[in-house]
Amino acid sequence: EQCAGFLRIPDAGHPLDNSAVHPESYSLVEQMAKDLGYSVKELIGNKTLIQRIEPSRYVTSDVGLETLSDILQELEKPGRDPRTQIQTQEFDPNVRSLEDLKEGMVLPGIVTNITNFGCFVDVGIKENGLVHISELADRFVSNPSDEVSLHQYVTVKVLSVDKERKRIQLSMKASEVGDASSANSGSQGV
Repeated sequence: EQCAGFLRIPDAGHPLDNSAVHPESYSLVEQMAKDLGYSVKELIGNKTLIQRIEPSRYVTSDVGLETLSDILQELEKPGRDPRTQIQTQEFDPNVRSLEDLKEGMVLPGIVTNITNFGCFVDVGIKENGLVHISELADRFVSNPSDEVSLHQYVTVKVLSVDKERKRIQLSMKASEVGDASSANSGSQGV
């Protein structure tokens, strides 16, 4: 019973078995279809018919407006994924290790940690690079959290690579990374 709303059974006996509508609500959907003079099968995916349904008519002590709204959304777009799409960051495929980094490279990255002295950015390799507070912007920055947030997608320029100490110095200054920074700054990851 607990997983019934998550299971989909294509070509099942009941048309709602291939939807996220819980079996406990089948009779409610059947009543909606009947009130419109159509079958459940004709109702599923028919936006025009679904928009004619007045949810307030079907509110009961067991089914509220929010549940009805979810049911109507599922009827309108059966099989939709209710989760929001997440944005993903694609790293430079040519950068796989510290040895691949060169001064002057402009790379996509993700802020992984924020400190009082700057932030650390993942550029797709084992080691994270440091963007010192003085390299966060072309102006004075007193608090790194005012400029970046955790998991923010950013564009960085490699200022230096210390292979012996495994340290990477990066910059996010617009004057360093150019127009590429405006394409990624402010985008949030998850």
